[in-house]
Amino acid sequence: MFGFGKKKKEEAGLEKQGVGTGVIPPKAEKPQLLEMKNILLDCRAKSKEEVIREMGKILCDSGYVNESYAEAMLKRELSFPTNIGNGIALPHGVEEAKKDIKHSGIAVMVFPEGTNWGSEDVKLVIGIAGVGEDHLEILSIIAERMSDPDAVEKVISGSKEEIYRTFTEKGEE
Repeated sequence: MFGFGKKKKEEAGLEKQGVGTGVIPPKAEKPQLLEMKNILLDCRAKSKEEVIREMGKILCDSGYVNESYAEAMLKRELSFPTNIGNGIALPHGVEEAKKDIKHSGIAVMVFPEGTNWGSEDVKLVIGIAGVGEDHLEILSIIAERMSDPDAVEKVISGSKEEIYRTFTEKGEE
């Protein structure tokens, strides 16, 4: 009565996915934690809201989060400013936005002249989306690697490749 012959599978689009054919479809690759295209150098000062919206768009366009995540980042900023000192801000979404995160990822914006973050000017903005408890690990890595003002200055004046290595290489600096 509900036979799924070859024609029915094709109509349902199942054959293309490998369903019922004995072929396992390739797994979609998840994005890396940081992609080169998500490192923006020489950014010009703009409002904190504009920076957060841009960060949310970058994370969304790279497949890390749903579009609504930017609003959750703005909501977090209203309840708890994300600047952490040393000229760094780490915008991320509120707890209830966890459902909007598809894959863990970060994006980096460098403001050589600084941009106003309320109580201080920041030069390094790192947008964070962490699945589950990944956000704690990401925050830990950033805190460890950016605890020294010289390390922050090195990132601010560094190339995309140097910034990429700073946040993706494992091990001791």
